[in-house]
Amino acid sequence: MALIRRIPKVGFNPLNPIVYQVVHLDALNKFDANTVIDADKLKAAQLISSRRKPYKILFRGELKKALTVKAFAFSAGAAEKIKAAGGSTEVIIPGKQLEIMEMQEKKKNALIARKANNKKKAKKA
Repeated sequence: MALIRRIPKVGFNPLNPIVYQVVHLDALNKFDANTVIDADKLKAAQLISSRRKPYKILFRGELKKALTVKAFAFSAGAAEKIKAAGGSTEVIIPGKQLEIMEMQEKKKNALIARKANNKKKAKKA
């Protein structure tokens, strides 16, 4: 029997996995209270290596200040701790995904407009 048939086939490995840069909550205590934290500020503080790569805020340490944090992803515990400290979280949508969502919204609006026009034509006839 061929080797490929003997090896177990378990799990799935995506072709393009999302590899996040990691930022822990205790590292965010560097910033002043009531500050908006985004990729530029994280890069300036050397907490991430690139502005273009996605980054995720993880649940480690304590957050002592109210901050508004913008990130591509948050762990559930990190989002809870940020909100408990009086801050807020904003999820950034990556560029390509944003384009897809905008196209879907345009198609949806066009479909709604077409249905409305068809109803108007049906009432006139």
